[in-house]
Amino acid sequence: MKTRKPGARYEVNSVEAASEQLLGWTKKGPHWRRAVNCCMAALEDKATTSEVRRCFRLAAKEEGVLLPDL
Repeated sequence: MKTRKPGARYEVNSVEAASEQLLGWTKKGPHWRRAVNCCMAALEDKATTSEVRRCFRLAAKEEGVLLPDL
């Protein structure tokens, strides 16, 4: 995932890290809302990490920070 610093990348590897990143984003569209809700559900054991990953990737794409898989 791209960061605001040129050339810097950030790897999200937990629900908590995904939640933290989502809070700092500017485009709070439908994918962002879905990702936030999914993170909250996962923290309550009501969603899987796979669901969080899918929603987070869509929100990251919407925000314009998703990097291609290496």
